[in-house]
Amino acid sequence: MAITVPNLIKERKFPFILTLSVLLLCFAFLIFTDTKSNPYLLFSTSTTSTSTATSALQSSLPSSPPPPRQNDGVSAPAAVAVINADPNSPRIDWKLCKGTVAVDFIPCLDNFKAIKALKARRHMEHRERHCPDPNPRCLVPLPKGYRIPLLWPKSRDMVWYNNVPHPKLVEYKKDQNWVRKSGDYLVFPGGGTQFKDGVISYVEFIQRTLPTVEWGRHIRVILDVGCGVASFGGYLLDKNVITMSFAPKDEHEAQIQFALERGIPATLSVIGTQKLTFPDNTYDLIHCARCRVHWDADGGKPLLELNRILRPGGFFVWSATPVYRDDERDQNIWKAMVALTKSMCWKVVARTVDSSGIGLVIYQKPVSPSCYEKRKNNNYAPLCDQKDGKNSSWYVPLSHCLSLLPVDSKGNLVSWPMPWPKRLSSKPPSLSTESGAEEMFYEDTKHWSNLVSDVYLNDLTINWSSVRNVMDMNAHYGGFAAALIDLPVWVMNVIPIDVPDTLSIIFDRGLIGINHDWCESLNTYPRTYDLLHSSFLFRNLTQRCDVLDVIVEMDRILRPGGYIVVQDNMEIINKLSPILHSLHWSLTLYKDQFLIGKKGFWRPTIGETKS
Repeated sequence: MAITVPNLIKERKFPFILTLSVLLLCFAFLIFTDTKSNPYLLFSTSTTSTSTATSALQSSLPSSPPPPRQNDGVSAPAAVAVINADPNSPRIDWKLCKGTVAVDFIPCLDNFKAIKALKARRHMEHRERHCPDPNPRCLVPLPKGYRIPLLWPKSRDMVWYNNVPHPKLVEYKKDQNWVRKSGDYLVFPGGGTQFKDGVISYVEFIQRTLPTVEWGRHIRVILDVGCGVASFGGYLLDKNVITMSFAPKDEHEAQIQFALERGIPATLSVIGTQKLTFPDNTYDLIHCARCRVHWDADGGKPLLELNRILRPGGFFVWSATPVYRDDERDQNIWKAMVALTKSMCWKVVARTVDSSGIGLVIYQKPVSPSCYEKRKNNNYAPLCDQKDGKNSSWYVPLSHCLSLLPVDSKGNLVSWPMPWPKRLSSKPPSLSTESGAEEMFYEDTKHWSNLVSDVYLNDLTINWSSVRNVMDMNAHYGGFAAALIDLPVWVMNVIPIDVPDTLSIIFDRGLIGINHDWCESLNTYPRTYDLLHSSFLFRNLTQRCDVLDVIVEMDRILRPGGYIVVQDNMEIINKLSPILHSLHWSLTLYKDQFLIGKKGFWRPTIGETKS
């Protein structure tokens, strides 16, 4: 017989009903009192946590939803709490960004009022940062028909057209095989201006020309200047090489946006009047394939900037027409390049032409200062003063001087890092020689290895199979990125400008990163990261700027369906939670220390003024 309330009454099992009623009342009372004491928290089982997060995302989908992705398969452990919205929290009047660039709005690069007021543009001043004051607090709208991006490695070769609906580059570079449109997709065949036989052939050509590069062993960290759609860096990933691809936001429409949508490391930048936001002596190799930079301009400042960030003994691969063409214009550029590189003590280690007629020259930076002392013409590129601040590159003008080779606190020249992958976990050459520094580094590495394996990969409500582009907003030694090295992800390590600058150590480990001020907007397109990680960033940041501005920026650069993980104290978490709820994000909390947010597809609509 079925067990129902009528049957229980019929069988006179009233004591059972009374007991059940009392238990239900007690359970309801416990939930009510717990919620009342902390209105942000409602503890639930793992099933409830998962279904709540999933339903929150599904309810925010547009009327024409994207095709389903593989099931998250993420269940929350019992220690995870769902954070529900507090109805008493102040409401935030969210509005969409407006204007012709609203969908791809980059506040510090799209400040047209500041750009219009510039007195000069000779040195690419209009492509540099001009951040608005105050920071805009509008939300970037989604492109019509936006879908959850394709998974890596499929995304390297094709992306949804509607996610980056920019056909200009398809037409502009149609004869060079950069990118082409095919139905609902943009397809990247691996071509380029200098890759006539394809990027794979080009990469192998460099290796044959100079076997000592040893892709993925000796050469691990590369900067690709004027990268196009970043196919060079994308295919080097197969060789355990990580490339920071960069280009300005210019007439090559959305090239960096294409790169990031593909899942390839990239950032918006330009060699104009200011230093690049990288430390001194960090890149193993710098590459330029027809990157349209006049290296000898302004007394050679652009090439001197490359010399600053190139590791001693590192290589500069220049693949451009002056290397292999004989017309007067190209030869004049070549002669200027010869004079400049000679004054910098760069040595030509290879110069050749491949079977398709494309030529390149490979220079090497010296490992000893002896050449600097023997130079006859020191005026062309004088040595920088010792007092020049090391690794100071945030809004710092370009220098017309030759950076000194790095030495440790004892005056010894800093050595090349260990071969990859040993360099990831070995002592970084730029690590301080002060007592306790080495022990602190190894403790940090061990800490993040354990924390990622025990908590991040197992106990947090994150579907790691959907994560490709990761940003560590407060990277310290890069331990978080190092702990993720076996996953198919890459990490942009950010060192905030108001903390000790450890970015050189991150590069020594074979990882990449930038300096940045989180009180300003980042040089990247909207919807370019799958996971933003913040470990104790906000406690100092809230003393300098409004946390609301930082959350708006995090929302701008995070993809729908993407995650944030904030490790901090409950005071900070309670400040962030109401703001994230107002954006219709689903939130969970792990052990009162890790806030996990998942962004949905919600955007404010016309007539919807409050959230």
